[in-house]
Parts: sequence; C-alpha cells; structure tokens
Amino acid sequence: MVDADDVVRGLLVVGIALVAAVVGWILFVRVPTDLAGLLGVLLVLAVVVGAVRIGGRLAGSLFPAHNVAEVAVEGPISRDGGGSLTSPPVGARTDDIVEQIERADGDRGSRALLLKLNTPGGEIVPSEDIRLAAERFDGPTIAYATDVCASGGYDIAAGCDELWAREGSIVGSIGVIGSRVNAEELAERLGLSYEQFTAGEYKDAGVPLKEMREDEREYLQGIVDEYYDQFVETVAEGREMDAEALRDTEARIYLGETAAEKGLVDELGTREDVETSLEQRLGESVRIKEYEASRGLAGKLRGGAQRVAFAFGAGVASAFDGDLDGLSFRR
Repeated sequence: MVDADDVVRGLLVVGIALVAAVVGWILFVRVPTDLAGLLGVLLVLAVVVGAVRIGGRLAGSLFPAHNVAEVAVEGPISRDGGGSLTSPPVGARTDDIVEQIERADGDRGSRALLLKLNTPGGEIVPSEDIRLAAERFDGPTIAYATDVCASGGYDIAAGCDELWAREGSIVGSIGVIGSRVNAEELAERLGLSYEQFTAGEYKDAGVPLKEMREDEREYLQGIVDEYYDQFVETVAEGREMDAEALRDTEARIYLGETAAEKGLVDELGTREDVETSLEQRLGESVRIKEYEASRGLAGKLRGGAQRVAFAFGAGVASAFDGDLDGLSFRR
C-alpha cells in the first residue's frame, strides 16, 4: 500500500522540478537569441537537477519518510570508543551516540526512539550520558537488547520506557568493578623502586608500583560502593523496581527469560515483535531511520588531535574516565 506522505513527497519534488525547468528554459533558452543552443539546454538541466535535490531535502523535512529513529549502542562504552592512533574506535563512542539521539529528537519525523543495545557496559559517566540523552527524548523510547545488555548497557536501558530482549540475551550485571594491577614484585625483580611526591595522603592510592595499605583499600572500596549505590538507585527509579531486589541479584547476569521473570526485562521477542509494539503505540505502520554519527572534518581532526595528546601523556584523566593512578572503575 502506498503511503500518503510518500505520494505528497513525490508530487512536491516533481512540482519543484517542473517549476525549475520552466524558469531555466525561459532564462537560458527562450530569452537569448544567439546562445540558445547546447549551453542553454545544459544550464536548464543543471537547474533541474539542483532543484530536485533541494526539493528532496525540503520534502523530507516537511513530510518525513520515517516515524521511528533507531540508534545503536554496540561494544564497550567509552568516551572515545576505545580507538588508537592507528585504529578506529572498537566500541560505543558516547559523544557520537548522544549526538545521534539529540539529532533524532530534533527531527520532526522521529516520533519514537528505538535504542538497540549490544554492549557489556563500560565507563560509568559515558554510560550515564547516553541514558540521560534517552531520557530527554520527546517521545516513547524502547530499548532492545540483542546479544548483551549488561552493566552500563543496563544503566542505559533504565532510561527507556521499555526494555525488550531475546530469550538468549544476556541481561543484568548491576554492579561496579574497581581494579588495579599489582606490579610491586615485578618492579623489585627488575630493580625498579617507587618514589613519588604527592600532597594529600591518598593521592597515590591505587598506584600499581607499591603495596596498597589497608586504609587505602577501604578508601577505594568506598568509592566503588558509592558508585554501586548510585547505580542501584538509578535502575530502581528508571525501572520502577525495589532497590533491595536489585541488590539481591548480586550483579549476576541472566538469560532473557529469567531476566523477564525477575522484572529486569519487560518483554521478550524478536525485532519484528518490537516493531509491532511500536505500531500499536504510534497507531500507524512503523518506518525506521537508522542514525549514524555525523562527524565532520573538524570533529575528525579534533578526535585525531586528542588521540595524539593522549598518546604523549596529555589529558590522561579525560582519556580514561574513572581511572585514578592505575585504578579503573567500570559498570
């Protein structure tokens, strides 16, 4: 069945093209007396082609071809996507994903947001940034877990109206991990000694080249506990669940069916089932537009400059969000 908006868009483009053709013919063929040959025809064609392009953009803006925006969060979540100087990002680049959601929110055709999740989680603040962007979206938001929706991925799902998953999806891991490498013995074998000048008793807590004191361990564990409390509160509020029930999961992961039984997932189904649910919400057939990052030349140059700076030790704190002197916090 032909969609009415498709017909209107087509008529609008054809109308603009015809008007451009008439104007071009008058300007470049009829008016000139001596230069009305091939050059005039080519100019008319150029005007028509340009008008068709402009008309297509105008028609797409006035009568969007989609009513659902799809944004994917795939791979480990980090601010820069985990790339390097010689390789592209290998995970979910937070700033790009947030930009896609905001662009979809500003698109008059995007009546709903479908957030496709296939991520084991990652850095804490970048995960929260994506969740907050989903919460700000003006319209229904559906999270759909494909293979994995764990930890930071589940944090993002808590910002959506519904969470769908497959029966075999891995869901959960509502917890926080803090880790460090203990390289003290290795340094001793290599003849290396640790010497650092600090101001503040706990400034070098977690440095891998020295043995951690018990009070430092308690201090760092306290930070992990605070992150965990925030995570539980966020999920409890977003998913309308009991906080103690979430703590009782003890950061376990569950297959989709068990996750649904525990209330961690709203519905189980395929992609087609999700689209059917969206049709019922919107009251019309679903037409999905997949959004991708739209980083211009300036953004690419800026990203490359940041990687160079990180490689030489500048901006380490922002490159490894949540890392303190070798200690990493992740969801």
